[in-house]
Amino acid sequence: MIKQFFFAIGLLAFTFFSIATAESLYVHSAILEFYQDPGQSTQADSYHYFPDGLLVVQDGHVKKAGNYSTLKSDLPPNAKIVNYPNGLIIPGFIDTHIHYPQVDMIAADNGGQLLDWLNQYTFPFEKKMKDKQYSEDTAHFFIDELLRNGTTTANVFAAVYPQSIDALFTAAEQKHMRIITGLDMADRNVPAYLIQKPEVAIAQSEELIQKWHEKLGTRLIYSIEFRFAITTTPAFFKQIEALKQRYPTVHVHTHISESKAEVTLTKQLFHVKNYLDVYQHYNLLGPNTLLAHGIWLTTPELQEMSKTKTPVSFCPTSNLFLGSGLFNLAKVTSNQVTVGLGTDVGAGTSFSLLQTLNEAFKVLQLQQQHLTGLRGFYLATLGGARALNLEDKLGNFAPGKEADFVVLNSEGATPLLKRRLLYANTLEEKLFVLMMLGDDRTVMATYVNGKLVYQS
Repeated sequence: MIKQFFFAIGLLAFTFFSIATAESLYVHSAILEFYQDPGQSTQADSYHYFPDGLLVVQDGHVKKAGNYSTLKSDLPPNAKIVNYPNGLIIPGFIDTHIHYPQVDMIAADNGGQLLDWLNQYTFPFEKKMKDKQYSEDTAHFFIDELLRNGTTTANVFAAVYPQSIDALFTAAEQKHMRIITGLDMADRNVPAYLIQKPEVAIAQSEELIQKWHEKLGTRLIYSIEFRFAITTTPAFFKQIEALKQRYPTVHVHTHISESKAEVTLTKQLFHVKNYLDVYQHYNLLGPNTLLAHGIWLTTPELQEMSKTKTPVSFCPTSNLFLGSGLFNLAKVTSNQVTVGLGTDVGAGTSFSLLQTLNEAFKVLQLQQQHLTGLRGFYLATLGGARALNLEDKLGNFAPGKEADFVVLNSEGATPLLKRRLLYANTLEEKLFVLMMLGDDRTVMATYVNGKLVYQS
């Protein structure tokens, strides 16, 4: 009884101490968050906007968000409020598809399309990731560049070398970022220096999963990655399928239907009617799988993706740069397939999801589709969280979610933006202007897990 009494007293003291020392953050600015896709629901029901808002963060998680006038009475007497009078707080941008080994060959011009570009530029640069120091330098630059552009979560393609995974996870862990990545795997149709023996790649992947996946105290997620179907033999696919079955909580990340040549070659190699049939055959579809591009997906493929809750990443700057084609957002979403945005650096030409939205608008205009500012910001935030099956953790300011957010300059980070925004009379018009003219300079501050990690 005496031991129990002192244990109870100790527990009570610990609880009181934890509450008293809980780290809190109070941020005062305009706030915007989404709860539904404005393109598929009543706009008024899809978002919350607080022109004079307060975001309350406790121990790295959202406690509440709302009108400053309503919430200020609940603040402790000694609360230190961070004010952004010209700011707009939004959830952190979420990049659903990006390649970190391709940073140093962004804007590489060979005059060709996807398969030519891969052979001439991508593969030789990925070979450089074999060097541990180069991997580490690139990883730190990559993480800093994401944060500078307001991206707080990214689904990242790495290289075939385990040290490239260690480097990226280590750099992300230091910032306490939520990063998804894994060992890229390929056993054919790539240069000899990127060819792997399936059993070796699977063993390395398993070791990396055990080392990094949902590591205690981190926000890291491992993803089984293979470049695409044409670089993977059926024998390798069987081992990938078995690996996924052994570790059902890991993610899967690959490409699909980015170019017509890729689709044609896939059908020839696997003797299938549709590209998606390959991934379906090996049980690799589902909400934890992200398929990048999907430009040439057919209606039956989209219906199967909807049935299995498999999302796709829309990568407009990359698709335009390589001349791959135009992503049909209306067709994809009408088939109830979840869509996120991807920068796809280095075929993509910017780390900025604002610039990515700029190009997305133009891609859709060419198909007589219209992307509003509201829907664009939804795709860059909650849409990305849904595409990565992280809606329970990220994407808006619902209480308990991880406090990743960005403060944008709502009055103009450049002379042109400042002048143009003087004539933006509604929230939607202001968002559209930011989407079309904004870039990394628009980001005033980036917070990850409630901590300031970048300030312009």
